[in-house]
Amino acid sequence: MNSPNPSRVAVVTGAGGGLGRAFSTALARDGWTVAALGRTLSSLSETVTACAAASAADNSPQPHSAVVCDVTDETSVVDAVRTVTDRYGRLDVLVNNAGTPGPTGRIDGVDAEAFEHTLRTNTLGTFLCTREAFAWMASHGGGRIINNGSIAAHAPRAGVAAYAASKAAVASLTVSTALDGRDLGITATELDIGNARTELLSTFSSTEPMFDAAEAARLLVTVADLPADISVDAVTVTAAGMPYLGRG
Repeated sequence: MNSPNPSRVAVVTGAGGGLGRAFSTALARDGWTVAALGRTLSSLSETVTACAAASAADNSPQPHSAVVCDVTDETSVVDAVRTVTDRYGRLDVLVNNAGTPGPTGRIDGVDAEAFEHTLRTNTLGTFLCTREAFAWMASHGGGRIINNGSIAAHAPRAGVAAYAASKAAVASLTVSTALDGRDLGITATELDIGNARTELLSTFSSTEPMFDAAEAARLLVTVADLPADISVDAVTVTAAGMPYLGRG
């Protein structure tokens, strides 16, 4: 069933949990219609339910939706973006959030297949989703793409070569997207987050200062809400006191 003429539509990848769910519910609370993308329908359905509660929907047809999508699979991404645009008739914001922490350990002990899988998920997945959303936005007056990057792109920890490399590539891809979109009304933002409290973070550290992921989501909504003639190139937000500045 089509939604009742949504005024703003956001696609969030990796929306089944963690920051993806936090981003989705924060956008819904702010009045956005959310298309939650991910690999597992059950977890996406939980996100959609959380979005419904956050947006305090009335008895009209539920506008938020779950769309199963593997961001590493080109056909899956093409189909997912088509599903969203066919359903809502618009795509205003893409949040590239899907990601994996990848293997940890000294670089000479990193498995090549695990390294490649990290790049496929974090970098190729971001590219594929960006490409499809960008093409639609270019033909429909523009839009905004927000990439969930990482401070690891600029100041990596030891022992996370795959993750850091993948996020450095995402940072470069964000700049390329912004440049290609400059004359099309498409902006791109690199949102680098350090130590927002999620399950992913526990892979890297459980002893450093952390902050509530809801605050990172609030920042993302602020960027998403900006007028189309304002571009935010990059934002870095970290837990106060974490070892980021001066790392390395």
